[in-house]
Amino acid sequence: MEKMSRVTTALGGSVLTGRTMHCHLDAPANAISVCRDAAQVVVAGRSIFKIYAIEEEQFVEKLNLRVGRKPSLNLSCADVVWHQMDENLLATAATNGVVVTWNLGRPSRNKQDQLFTEHKRTVNKVCFHPTEAHVLLSGSQDGFMKCFDLRRKDSVSTFSGQSESVRDVQFSIRDYFTFASTFENGNVQLWDIRRPDRCERMFTAHNGPVFCCDWHPEDRGWLATGGRDKMVKVWDMTTHRAKEMHCVQTIASVARVKWRPECRHHLATCSMMVDHNIYVWDVRRPFVPAAMFEEHRDVTTGIAWRHPHDPSFLLSGSKDSSLCQHLFRDASQPVERANPEGLCYGLFGDLAFAAKESLVAAESGRKPYTGDRRHPIFFKRKLDPAEPFAGLASSALSVFETEPGGGGMRWFVDTAERYALAGRPLAELCDHNAKVARELGRNQVAQTWTMLRIIYCSPGLVPTANLNHSVGKGGSCGLPLMNSFNLKDMAPGLGSETRLDRSKGDARSDTVLLDSSATLITNEDNEETEGSDVPADYLLGDVEGEEDELYLLDPEHAHPEDPECVLPQEAFPLRHEIVDTPPGPEHLQDKADSPHVSGSEADVASLAPVDSSFSLLSVSHALYDSRLPPDFFGVLVRDMLHFYAEQGDVQMAVSVLIVLGERVRKDIDEQTQEHWYTSYIDLLQRFRLWNVSNEVVKLSTSRAVSCLNQASTTLHVNCSHCKRPMSSRGWVCDRCHRCASMCAVCHHVVKGLFVWCQGCSHGGHLQHIMKWLEGSSHCPAGCGHLCEYS
Repeated sequence: MEKMSRVTTALGGSVLTGRTMHCHLDAPANAISVCRDAAQVVVAGRSIFKIYAIEEEQFVEKLNLRVGRKPSLNLSCADVVWHQMDENLLATAATNGVVVTWNLGRPSRNKQDQLFTEHKRTVNKVCFHPTEAHVLLSGSQDGFMKCFDLRRKDSVSTFSGQSESVRDVQFSIRDYFTFASTFENGNVQLWDIRRPDRCERMFTAHNGPVFCCDWHPEDRGWLATGGRDKMVKVWDMTTHRAKEMHCVQTIASVARVKWRPECRHHLATCSMMVDHNIYVWDVRRPFVPAAMFEEHRDVTTGIAWRHPHDPSFLLSGSKDSSLCQHLFRDASQPVERANPEGLCYGLFGDLAFAAKESLVAAESGRKPYTGDRRHPIFFKRKLDPAEPFAGLASSALSVFETEPGGGGMRWFVDTAERYALAGRPLAELCDHNAKVARELGRNQVAQTWTMLRIIYCSPGLVPTANLNHSVGKGGSCGLPLMNSFNLKDMAPGLGSETRLDRSKGDARSDTVLLDSSATLITNEDNEETEGSDVPADYLLGDVEGEEDELYLLDPEHAHPEDPECVLPQEAFPLRHEIVDTPPGPEHLQDKADSPHVSGSEADVASLAPVDSSFSLLSVSHALYDSRLPPDFFGVLVRDMLHFYAEQGDVQMAVSVLIVLGERVRKDIDEQTQEHWYTSYIDLLQRFRLWNVSNEVVKLSTSRAVSCLNQASTTLHVNCSHCKRPMSSRGWVCDRCHRCASMCAVCHHVVKGLFVWCQGCSHGGHLQHIMKWLEGSSHCPAGCGHLCEYS
C-alpha cells in the first residue's frame, strides 16, 4: 500500500510537490538520471530507454527513445546521464563500447545525435562536465577513460588507468579541471583533463573493486567511494595524501553512492546484490542508517536525488522493473528498532554502559563520559534540530574506569608471546607453560599445567632440586624415592603386588608416613588428620602432598646414599596385638624385599613378632605401578576448560586445546571450540599480536578456524604490457607472448621472489628494488610514479 503523505518544497521560483509512489517499467532498469528542472527522469537499461514526467500523483511516460525496427546494441544502456545545463542533451554508455549522445530537440522520432566508437569493451560510466556544455567523459571496461568534445567527431584525449577496468568517473563540482576515477583493483585516481599522460594522485581506497564515487556538493575536497568490501569511505582530498575521514560499514557490496542535498553528513547507498533496500547514512553514526527505503523487491540499480537543493525526494530504479519516488519522511527508521542499552568492556578493563536517558537521569552522582575515545553506536551528543531522527535513540553513556595499573593486561601479552604450543613433547610443553604462568604470578594456571602433565605423561624422575621434601619441615635429611614403614605398624597384605589388599581386615586403615611431625593421612575418608600441615592439593595413589613435593614412586631411581630417618615409635598407633611367634626380623626383611613374595606369604610374614632392636623396614619398590588411563580424566579436563572459559580466560582454554589436541578434542563440541578460538584470536588481534594470532589459527583443531588464514590469498596477475590476465601455466603472456616478470632495474627475467608496486605495477628482484629505492623514490621503469617499499 502506498503511503499518502505529501511534501511541498519551494525552490527559487519552482515548487516541488509529491508523495511516495512507483510505476511499473517494461524491463529492468540499469540507470536513471533527472533533468535540470526536476520535472522529468530518464530510465535506461538493456531493453528500456524512456523518459517519464514526474507529476504530483504518478509517473507519466513522455518519450520512448528506442525507435527503429531492428534492435541495436547501441540502445543497450549500462549508464545514462542528463546534462544539467542543457535540458535537451543526454548521453548513454552502451554495453558494446559505444558512447551515444541524444538531442531531444530534434524534430524527428530518432533523437540520436552522435556515436563515439573508440572504446573496445563495455562503457561503465559517462559524465558531463558541470560547467562546460560540450565536454563528456567516459570510463570503460578496457581500462581507458576518454574525454569527448561534442563539437568534434573524435575524442579529445585518452587517459590510461593502468588497470583492467574503470568502474566510475566523476567531474569535481568545485575544481574545473579535476575528475576522479575508480578501478577494479581498489585504486582511486585523480586526473587533470589537461594532462592525459599521468594522473595527479592515486591511492588504494578499498580492498577490492571500487564501484562508485561521488564528490560532495558543498565541501570541495570530500570524495565518497563505495566498493565490494561493503564499505563506504569519505576521503579528504585537500591534504597532501588522501585522508580517510569517515567509514560506513554496510551489509553488501556498494553499487551507488550519492550525497544528500543540503545535508552535509548524509549520503544514500544501494547494493549490487543481496540487499534490495536503499539506505541513507549519517557518516558520523556509521553503524545504524538514518533512514531506509524498502519498496523494491530486487536489486536497486540506480538512485538520484530529484533536485540538487531538495533533500526530501529520492528517485530509484531497480531490476524488479519499477521506478520509485521515495519521500524521506515516509522512510523507515532502523534506529527506532535498535536497542538503546549496551554494555561493553574496554581493552584495558574499562566498563561502558549505555541506557535510555530516562533511566539514568534521576540518578545523582553519575557524570556522562566526556573522554576523547571513539564513541559507541549510541552516544549522547548535542542534538541538531535540522536532523529528522536526531533524538529517537539517544542514550546516556557512563564509563567506569579502572584504577591505573589495577587492571593491566600485560600478563595476557606476555603469556601469549611466551607460551609454547607445539614443537616439543607434551611434558616439556606443560612444564614450560607452567613455568611461564608461575613467573607471571598466575599460580592456579601453573598448577593446572602441572596436573595436565601428571595426567597425560608417563612418570619419570623429577630433579632433586625440585623435590624439597624432607622428613620433617626442619629436618636436614632428604627422603629417598621409597616409603618407610615401622614393622609394628605395617599393614597386612603388603607384598610384591602393585596395590594394597584391602579385602583382609575390615577394621584396618592404611596409613602412609609423610612427615615427622606426627602427620597421618587416612585413606578411609581421604582427609587429613588433625595437625597435618600437608595440603591435599593432589592425589597420587594414596599419597597426598604439595605440587613441588610430589614423589613418583619408582624402584629404579632409589637413592641409597640418602640416609633413612627413623621416626619415634610412639607416633604410630598399633593396628593389632603383636603375637610372639617366629620367624625373626631377618627372615621378614628378606621376604618383604623380595619381588617374588606372594601375597599370602606377605600376610603371614606381617603377623610375625618384631624385635625391638629392629623397628624399621625400607620398601624400595613402588606401591602403585599401574596408572589410571588418561581417558579417565576426560570429564575433569573438559570441566576445567569450561571453567576457565566462563571466567574469561579463553587464552588458557585455547592453549590447552592446542597442546592436548586429540586427547581432549573429542570431549568438547565443535561449536564451543570454534567460539573459544574466534574469541582468543580477536583478543590477540586487538593487542596487535599478529604472529601469535596466525600461529593459533595454524594450530587450530577446528576446521572453521584453521581456514581463516587461507581466505583472500588468491593472487591474480595481469601482464604488465597488454594488461590482460595471466594464465596459471607460466610467466609468458598468451596474448602478447612477452614475459611479465621482467626486472625494471636489471631488465632480466625474475625467476625467484618478485616484488612490484601496486600503484604502477612495475617491479623486479627484491634486492634490486630495495637497493634502488634507497637512493630514489621514483619508479625504476621511468613511469614517474613515486614507489614505496615498506
